[in-house]
Amino acid sequence: MNKSEKFMLAGAAGQMEGIIDYPADDAAPRGVALVAHPHPLYGGTMDNKVAVTLMRTFVNLGYVVARINFRGVGKSEGVHDHGQGETDDMAILHQWMTGKYPDLPVALSGFSFGTYVQSQLGQRLAAAGTPAERLVLVGAAAKKWAMADIPADTILIHGEQDDTIPLTDVLDWLRPQEIPVIVIPGADHFFHRKLGHIKSWVTQLWGGAGLTEAETDTASAD
Repeated sequence: MNKSEKFMLAGAAGQMEGIIDYPADDAAPRGVALVAHPHPLYGGTMDNKVAVTLMRTFVNLGYVVARINFRGVGKSEGVHDHGQGETDDMAILHQWMTGKYPDLPVALSGFSFGTYVQSQLGQRLAAAGTPAERLVLVGAAAKKWAMADIPADTILIHGEQDDTIPLTDVLDWLRPQEIPVIVIPGADHFFHRKLGHIKSWVTQLWGGAGLTEAETDTASAD
């Protein structure tokens, strides 16, 4: 069973509340993954079910996973900054985690508004010569926010019936980049009863160990 550890970290606008989840049985981590949650003004927190699914997926793959509550959420100080400040805070989390695990690759993952933050951070890291290992974007916020261009190996997962961020908007964003997207039939924006698809697809495409049937059923029971 994996263990979790809560923390407070100084951000650009005050203290940030977060949690680190570790691989099971104290195994040596394969990498670090940062997970970004959906829009804080619409109920998004680091405990969002899609964000938690991403965390569990990366823990299952052997990653140390860090999440934070964005500004104004939970115990995190500050006020919503429309993505700019949130990207700054995620960059601080990245710096802190790479200080703790200097020799490990760092994956970036997010859901909805969190995909905008991670696309921006990914672009920053690439420009600085320290690119992320890979990005996983679920419910990418195309046309809602100015999504940055992303690497060709980015894993994108979207719901067929997403009426918050229509699939057509995602395809319009991806078309010039010629990057494919995995479409989950029947899934809405929050992947109600479809969370297992996120976990199984990321696991398969990451090249890690496959999920057991029991794990898939558990992830789907939201």
